[in-house]
Amino acid sequence: MEDDHVTETTSPLPTATAPGAGDTGTFREIENRVLWLSTAIIDHANRVRPNPSGMKVGGHQASSASIVTIMTDLWLRHLRPEDRVSVKPHASPVLHALNALTGTLDPAYLPRLRELGGLQSYPSRSKDPDPVDYSTGSVGIGATAPLWGAISRRYVAGLSQGEAGGTGLGRQYSLVGDAELDEGAVWEAVLDPQVPNLGEVVWIVDLNRQSLDRVAPRITSSRFEAMFAAAGWQVITVKWGRRIETLFSRPGGQPLRERMETMPNAEYQRMLRREPAEVRAHLPGDGPSSDAIRSALEGLTDEDIADAFRDLGGHSPEALDAAFAQIDDTRPTVIIAYTVKGHRLSSEGHPQNHASLMTADQMADLATALNASLDDPWALPTPDSAAGRWCAAVGERLQRAPVTLSEVGPVPEDFGRTPKGTSTTQAALGRVLLDLTRSAPDVAARVVSVSPDVSSSTNLAGWVNKVGVWTGAETSARNWFADDPETMLHWDESGSGQHVELGIAEVNLVSLLGELGSTWSRWGEPLLPIGVLYDPFVHRALEPWTYGIYAGGQSILVGTPSGVTLASEGGAHQSITTPSVGMEQPGLVTYEPAFAIDTEWALLASLSRLGRPEGTSAYLRLSTRSVDQTLAAVPEDPAARRRRRDHVVAGAYRLRRAETPAVTIAAMGAMVPNALEAAEALKAQGIEADVVCVTSPGLLFQAHLARHGTQVSEYAAPWILDQVFPADRAVPLVTVLDGHPHTLAFLAGINHVPARHLGVTEFGQSGSMDDVHRLHHLDSDSIVRSALDLIS
Repeated sequence: MEDDHVTETTSPLPTATAPGAGDTGTFREIENRVLWLSTAIIDHANRVRPNPSGMKVGGHQASSASIVTIMTDLWLRHLRPEDRVSVKPHASPVLHALNALTGTLDPAYLPRLRELGGLQSYPSRSKDPDPVDYSTGSVGIGATAPLWGAISRRYVAGLSQGEAGGTGLGRQYSLVGDAELDEGAVWEAVLDPQVPNLGEVVWIVDLNRQSLDRVAPRITSSRFEAMFAAAGWQVITVKWGRRIETLFSRPGGQPLRERMETMPNAEYQRMLRREPAEVRAHLPGDGPSSDAIRSALEGLTDEDIADAFRDLGGHSPEALDAAFAQIDDTRPTVIIAYTVKGHRLSSEGHPQNHASLMTADQMADLATALNASLDDPWALPTPDSAAGRWCAAVGERLQRAPVTLSEVGPVPEDFGRTPKGTSTTQAALGRVLLDLTRSAPDVAARVVSVSPDVSSSTNLAGWVNKVGVWTGAETSARNWFADDPETMLHWDESGSGQHVELGIAEVNLVSLLGELGSTWSRWGEPLLPIGVLYDPFVHRALEPWTYGIYAGGQSILVGTPSGVTLASEGGAHQSITTPSVGMEQPGLVTYEPAFAIDTEWALLASLSRLGRPEGTSAYLRLSTRSVDQTLAAVPEDPAARRRRRDHVVAGAYRLRRAETPAVTIAAMGAMVPNALEAAEALKAQGIEADVVCVTSPGLLFQAHLARHGTQVSEYAAPWILDQVFPADRAVPLVTVLDGHPHTLAFLAGINHVPARHLGVTEFGQSGSMDDVHRLHHLDSDSIVRSALDLIS
């Protein structure tokens, strides 16, 4: 297939630029060593290393083998220190083999795949002992990460007035298995409006036409080509190697090419399993061109034909080099490289080879074929050999300067104002960001907000008007509504804006958040990223959000509006379990403030924890319920105000203190006004109640664990439990939140008191706020009844 977007590579090997780069024999020697090491790493973990449990350790020898040539060629001839590479999950042994050969991994780690403290099952930035640019392992998420990495790098470059585009920033490579393209998140990312500007992005698709269970039933490369081209990508297809191209040039070669290119995937894979004589017999087929194809094969041995048959472009360094030479760097590029799964292994082309493991005899045969030894499997080329010198030169070339971390100015703890009137915690978000630009402009300059087309409906309009919209395009876009007095949200796009608007794709949003939150460790420039999305859609974004945190990305995710308090929006938009999600997510502090001042303090504390080695992410769950801010009863005394702020940040504070409490009501977020109303109703009946405002159930739970010797988070403060749930005031407990009741159920265990837990356990319905609260027993009357049941 060939048009303006799709080219097939047939050009010769480009000029060599590295020691030994033009020496095919040396290249193949290193390639053989990469294949051997990546296969032996998995073999040792499963067959050699003691395994008392008897459980399969796992690994993917066939998936590694299919991409060995691609990765070896990329590392030896094309990578630069400013480039970054996302490696498909199942090829992690290839990455470790290359790192060992080039001197960035101690070979002592090679026998430690999937061992505690050893090499991880999939590439991990935070847990592997050698350089890993992107964590992968979650299908589709690692593939798209370089897109968001490219945007983040451009944003950082603009922050320091660096180069805003082009290859000066380094290429962002993504090595993708073709089955990974089945993941919908891949196409959400490819279609995002920001992506066509990213000329530094290069995807290489390992098209081995196999998934975990089977051979892909149809030829899909042309469909992939068309989809990428329609999205504005440059498409380069690498189908054939030099040997098979030579056959195509012989008399009868064109029918042979047509036969090869129209052969069903399953037939091709079956032919890989046949003996050379069978390949010769079956290859011409029984069509009208069979005689012409036979003539093209005349004079060749059966072995020559079998070797040429499997000579695909993804295993040809010459074809790959030609593809790299054609990248134009003005738009994203995808190189679709045909490969064989299990290339050169005993499992080559087998439909069930995905996780198959070679036997001892098969490993011995492979060692002989690759000039390796089972007795010394981890041997590397000697330093004075051509292969050793080339690997050393690559290691030197790819060395990166140490990252020097820039400092973020001190984040204010308190702006010093006390909100009055009625307001929502959602509205407080935008006000805090605007206040930050006035109180700490240097800190505010590092804030970057991201949203999926919900800026105005989540109260970010004032912030967006203030800082503008960031665009990675070469030129700023004209705002045609700048002179319209009725336009409240001014969409001014430039390279200096601080708000990034994506399409309606939450997966893209949190994936970008993860990369924006990693710039401190990649390039030494901390950003303070804040992503805003509708709270019920946290579940849609959960996997890539979790993976971004696992990979070291530090950011703030704001879910708003939230809960059944959203009322008229109905069950489709009423989030129930998101408080539990935030509480249980590692690497995260979650807050659900009740008042505007709580939102300010929690957000500022969360910002202060970003962009540093010991930092952490945050999740703020906000509400559109308009609340009388005087209910917060913020102390006027500075010391008392500081104490309240410390309690808010630590997880809870006592909002109402009874003289002699008969019951404690612990409420969170939008339920705090209901709790206060219930306390007043109980008081009218002569029953005193303490009211505790919970701001972070996660921090309280971690404090509870820490009290018993389990340190979960450095931000957990056991003292907070003694302040808000002192043992000498232990009385029956009612908990209430706009979410699943189990979120706060652990509070009863602090002092082992009887308790009732109110929350939402069913899908919601449309209605007024009061009606919906009554439906789910969140209203003040339900709180009163629960309290009376406990104390009676």
